[in-house]
Amino acid sequence: MQKITFMNPLVSVGFALMLGTSMLAAPAAADTIKMAWSQDATGLDPHKQTAFSSIRFLELMYEPLVRLDTEAEIVPAVASAWSFNDAATELTITINPNAKFHNGAAVTAADVKASYERILNEETSAASRANFTSITSIETPDDGTVIFKLSEPNVPILTAMASINSAILPASAIKAGTVGTEVVGSGPFVFGSWNPNSSSSLKANPDWAGGNVAIDGLEINVLPDETAILAALRTKQIDFALINDPFVATLIPDVKGVQLIKKPVLSYHVLQLNPSRGALQKLGVRQAISCAVDRQDILDTALLGEGSVTGPLTMDAYKSDVSELFCYERDVEKAKSLLAKAGYPDGFSAKIMAASGEPPTAAAEAQVLQSQLAEVGIKLEIEIKELNVYIDAWLAADFDMAVALNGGRPDPFTMYNRYWTKAGNLQKVSNYIDDTLDSLMIQGREETDPAKRKVIFAKFDKHLAEMSPWVWLYTGFTYAAVQDSVQGFEATPTGSLFGLSAVTVSK
Repeated sequence: MQKITFMNPLVSVGFALMLGTSMLAAPAAADTIKMAWSQDATGLDPHKQTAFSSIRFLELMYEPLVRLDTEAEIVPAVASAWSFNDAATELTITINPNAKFHNGAAVTAADVKASYERILNEETSAASRANFTSITSIETPDDGTVIFKLSEPNVPILTAMASINSAILPASAIKAGTVGTEVVGSGPFVFGSWNPNSSSSLKANPDWAGGNVAIDGLEINVLPDETAILAALRTKQIDFALINDPFVATLIPDVKGVQLIKKPVLSYHVLQLNPSRGALQKLGVRQAISCAVDRQDILDTALLGEGSVTGPLTMDAYKSDVSELFCYERDVEKAKSLLAKAGYPDGFSAKIMAASGEPPTAAAEAQVLQSQLAEVGIKLEIEIKELNVYIDAWLAADFDMAVALNGGRPDPFTMYNRYWTKAGNLQKVSNYIDDTLDSLMIQGREETDPAKRKVIFAKFDKHLAEMSPWVWLYTGFTYAAVQDSVQGFEATPTGSLFGLSAVTVSK
């Protein structure tokens, strides 16, 4: 394998949004961005949070070693350079010498080591732990250098590091146990205040190593009704909004002086089955559900057709033609036959849970699924839960079926390692694994030849769709509404709002 080295200067791009009141205050000064979105964060610990709303908020304040740009390419963050050895079993990171935490302390190798040791500690319950279990040791020869020793070749580990779930925290905060109660990052914005489910404020970080933040800060309001966000855009009470509802997004172009920015995302809408429960333990039952689902109908109904039907892999470099995947053309008769062979000729009853607000299409998806599955005798009871309650139930795998919107990554291993390997830290959520899935994932992690990796993950994609532990539905878009006075924001395939660090405001 060729040595991989990156030495470009630190680049900036930006992101943010979150929380607010049901009543908007008067517009802020021109150099402070007034923002709104419909869903609040659920916590402040970047290593533990899985909700999109939390991640989007925390990405403004914390930084990982590297991040993904608008084309999902890896670019510097806390790290200014990196290189693998020829065998891809050792990764050397050079820390940006200008990187500082918001308390003024320099970001050092000791902070990086402490952060990854915290992620790897099972007691932390870190969301990204499974991506880093190949790390056997972390060496810090000096304050600006970190060397990750790996048990086997693992080029995808660098993509895994480009996540806020892998944020670099002060070693002092980790030792003091204040992570999650205090926010001390190294990102473009400094924590000001947070009133859960109401409002928050962030100030520009004048010492950000990523470059100059042209605005003074962000004032963010939570407006659960996105039609209220639309009204606030019309009256220019807000400058920037994250839009989740595709119907509201279609109305943005009609608002004078407001632009709609949209980009296809890697995240995917999915019907998660729990293969550890009742009838869902049987392959034939899960396959019957896959055959009974009309994915395009769900997309057209819930998302107004704003997206594409997808298999498990959503990134262009690896995704399969869905016509080649198991039962992606709806077949009701085949579904009934599979149910009968599995011992359920008359179907069965189950519950399906969905979160209120994230995504806003969840209830509609659940209703269409309820109708479609009823045609083959599967009777669903819909349970709508508040987001924090939903997340707790999801993490505990306390559901029969769940409508979910899960994050995507540009590398298949990084995207699915936590679910579909035997050592995955969210294996207890997926509740399904077999030797084929585990083997293909490990092969994909260790293989360094791109063409061979594509063959491996094509097999993975098809096998996962056929085993049907989940039923993948579609991918959509990320939407942002921006007043003409706000310039320079670029959307990303991950849905990040980090690009807010690069915006300017015309007077």
